[in-house]
Amino acid sequence: MARLNVNPTRMELRRLKDRLKTAERGHKLLKDKSDEMVRQFLVLIKENKRLREEIEGEIASALRTFSLSAGAPLDVVQAIALPTLTAEISVGTKNVMGVDVPFMQTKRVGEIELPYALCSAPAELDGAILGLIALTDKLLHLAEVEKTCNMLADEIEKNRRRVNALEYVMIPQLKETIKYILMKLDENERASVVRLMKVKDF
Repeated sequence: MARLNVNPTRMELRRLKDRLKTAERGHKLLKDKSDEMVRQFLVLIKENKRLREEIEGEIASALRTFSLSAGAPLDVVQAIALPTLTAEISVGTKNVMGVDVPFMQTKRVGEIELPYALCSAPAELDGAILGLIALTDKLLHLAEVEKTCNMLADEIEKNRRRVNALEYVMIPQLKETIKYILMKLDENERASVVRLMKVKDF
């Protein structure tokens, strides 16, 4: 491992020992943070998988119901063309292990009203529309969880690079340089002792 290019003095030795102590402490903290982020990431991945399977099942069910109602005399597209319900979405961020991830809340404005006469549409259409309205909150929550997973994965990767840089580059370099300075100082001390002994002999 290549050592740092420094003067082998006692002051430099003390400075490098302080840097090594800081680097080792930082490495431990980053490693702990990385472990906790991976734990949180695994929890979110399980939540993401569960939500996705649940939503896909509900969407498939709603689409099957729509296809059943397509044979009715009422034109389905015209029946659902006008929106009767609006939703307010407040978007913010929350902090997960030092990463600002999106946070969404929905609030429905008004009552759920079907935009057609009940006698002119099949009952299946009512169920499909109500099912899709109920899905909106889940879809937004799924989007929030997926984005959080992506952002955490990126942060875990960055953190892992930092940990590796400390563990395999910086800390070994500092140790190697400290060892070199100690050897140089010992060598200088031995040389001065030999010089003193020579001076005494004269």
